[in-house]
Amino acid sequence: MEMAKTPTPAVRNVKSPPLPEAKVKELKQFIAALPDKEDQLINVLHKAQELFGYLPRKVQVLVAEEMGVPLAKVYGVVTFYTFFTMEPRGRHPISICQGTACFVKGGERVLSSVKDFLHVDVGEVTADGRFSINTVRCVGGCAMAPVMVVDDLVFGKVTPAQIPGILAQFEDE
Repeated sequence: MEMAKTPTPAVRNVKSPPLPEAKVKELKQFIAALPDKEDQLINVLHKAQELFGYLPRKVQVLVAEEMGVPLAKVYGVVTFYTFFTMEPRGRHPISICQGTACFVKGGERVLSSVKDFLHVDVGEVTADGRFSINTVRCVGGCAMAPVMVVDDLVFGKVTPAQIPGILAQFEDE
């Protein structure tokens, strides 16, 4: 009896665009200016994420080469620390607390309202690249629950009705 073959999905050989040369140059200059590269990987990754917005494989390869460390070490640091991301973020990242106090005080409703208002889910970026949404376990503002952070601004006692007004503050020029 001949077994039916499962169709093999088409392999996409999609090349990602090259890294912006000005940002590559700035990162290389930053690394070159370090008095000692040892124990500076996290600082360099912070600078790289600041420049590129996230840490895709090409950026990790660049960091590994410039720092003289194995790519596996760079990848290990990027995947260990939650403040590093390998996925693009919006220009205004939104973090919505889902810790116990925030959850009990309506954090889930705030999250649902943000998702509905922006038409994206957790981990996604709006089509215009303005916002991305993630959840966090705690931001340390339990007395202000539910809490939402946009960029570095903390908003407390947030209600679903406040979402449009809060996000309107982050209109791009």
